[in-house]
Amino acid sequence: MPHAGLAAATCDTGNFDSWLDNIKRDAAAQGISERAITAGLSGITLDQSVISHDRGQKVFKQSFEEFSGRMVPPRLTRGRNLMKQYGSVLSRIEQKYGVPGSVLVAIWGLETDFGVNIGKFPTIRSIATLAYDCRRSEMFRAELLDALRIVDRGDLTPSDMRGAWAGEIGQTQFMPSSYIKFAVDFDDNGRRDLLRSAPDVLASTANYLAGYGWQRGKPWDPGAANFDVIKQWNKSEVYSKTIAYFASQLEVP
Repeated sequence: MPHAGLAAATCDTGNFDSWLDNIKRDAAAQGISERAITAGLSGITLDQSVISHDRGQKVFKQSFEEFSGRMVPPRLTRGRNLMKQYGSVLSRIEQKYGVPGSVLVAIWGLETDFGVNIGKFPTIRSIATLAYDCRRSEMFRAELLDALRIVDRGDLTPSDMRGAWAGEIGQTQFMPSSYIKFAVDFDDNGRRDLLRSAPDVLASTANYLAGYGWQRGKPWDPGAANFDVIKQWNKSEVYSKTIAYFASQLEVP
């Protein structure tokens, strides 16, 4: 265990409240406002169910045929309708970021059923729990500070921030660090709102893919450079192939 010393130095198994005080000091030292720190961290408690989820993660075992067969056909009609509904927004996004609407709508559908199932876990509580727990504390401590930055810049309130158990938020499930880095205000209302604004959601997802090197006008099937970009979205080969397949199906008139 070569990292045992590092883990001991960065993983705090002491009292949760004193650990939280330490996070508050850290956040203030990094320039996060007192208002955002108080709003985000007041009354936060450990969520044992999040730790259970984290410990009980199953290895993704479905084949591409099984997973895509279950996920894509029931979402195709709705996906095609949304491509039409947001046609002008999607073409503006493609002009700016180079990512076709079909790829964005495929991700949207697979992640949250086009925004229907964004998750119910309070984001800051989930991330604080995982940051305090000793398995991946460094990573989640950084995510916790980024969650407070989202509050600080006025994009979302702490009570708005609900999502998956591991802290992903919004209609395409961004971790706070990706939210800070890639979220854009595409509807020009002054906030990057990945919970309620479809234009913000789709443009931010395109910005993420562009940030990882998406090549405008190039294919995205397995083996193509753009498929490697899709794998930056989700490391699972089966999931990435399903995004690519779904997007290709959405392109069929």
